[in-house]
Amino acid sequence: MNNEYQNRLTALQNYLIEKNIEVAMITTPANIFYYTGFNCEPHERFMALIVDNRTKEFHLFVPALDEEIAANDSCISSIISISDEEDPFSKLKNKLGTNITRYGIEMKSVSVFQYNDLQSSFPEATYQDVQPFINLQRMKKSKTEVAYVRKAIEIIEKVLAEGIKKVRVGMRETEFTAELEYLMRIFGADGPSFSTIVLSGEKSALPHGTPGDRKFKKGDFLLIDFGVIKDGYCSDITRTFIIGEATEKQKEIYDIVLQSNNAGIRAIKSGVPVKTFDIMARNVISEKGYGDYFNNRVGHGLGIEVHEEPSIHENNDQIAEEGLLFTIEPGVYIPGYGGVRIEDDVYINEKGKVEILTSFPTELQIL
Repeated sequence: MNNEYQNRLTALQNYLIEKNIEVAMITTPANIFYYTGFNCEPHERFMALIVDNRTKEFHLFVPALDEEIAANDSCISSIISISDEEDPFSKLKNKLGTNITRYGIEMKSVSVFQYNDLQSSFPEATYQDVQPFINLQRMKKSKTEVAYVRKAIEIIEKVLAEGIKKVRVGMRETEFTAELEYLMRIFGADGPSFSTIVLSGEKSALPHGTPGDRKFKKGDFLLIDFGVIKDGYCSDITRTFIIGEATEKQKEIYDIVLQSNNAGIRAIKSGVPVKTFDIMARNVISEKGYGDYFNNRVGHGLGIEVHEEPSIHENNDQIAEEGLLFTIEPGVYIPGYGGVRIEDDVYINEKGKVEILTSFPTELQIL
């Protein structure tokens, strides 16, 4: 994949030239991975990819304890390690000099603390936001990236198929969550892509609730929203089940959400605003009288991070194009009663058509 990293870096360099930006500092771990192949969470330590357009050089500043991994995994040959007692901005200044007038940063990611250090180190510099360009670049997925996401989806669907066999009345949400996360590792995941959501009964009405000590009961909705990371790429899927026996109202709500999911996916193609996908899915739920119980966007981009661009909501006029990879996840959430969400991962291929990457059945299953 080295050529792909080089092409991404070249595109970034060209953008910096166009905007007269002399040096760019990329600090978001996901963006560093995107450009270099080095995947690391530095926590409180400093880590940055430096693109110096004055010299056409790249430098990767990493915590000393990650130097060996960075040298092995990164396509960047200039690795500069920073030990815990060193001041990273002094090392940065020593490497770059102070005569920088236009400096590119990710403004949503740089802390006020880091910004103050930057201003002290490079007093002549003005700062430009390079994040929007990076977001646009990352939004269009290559075939290689889609293959990585497919692998992460394959793992999570195996986990789901095996996991639901373990559901039993009296089991706690936290207990079932542990079973699922154990299976993730068994089936080859590097870890969960976000905190696994397992919600039962009336708690399933909480779109982003937290698994607790509630025990599964006969007649419960069981909402499972989870994903894995594999080789740096994420999956994200939600399925809702019913334990034991379903009421007519539960079946009705489930069917409405399934129709909404199908309508959203049918609307997907290149050349139309991405808001179309939200509106088509939302209309189904609204027309059935449950519009007040669906109050979040219908989807989000997916890739290195579990939430990326584009945001699929009813006011996003961005035009869909080939290469976009995102979720469609309508839901109905009735406080005190329960909720249903059905989430699939989809991709707009080179023909501008939708490919549904998730394959786990969406029909209602009674466990």
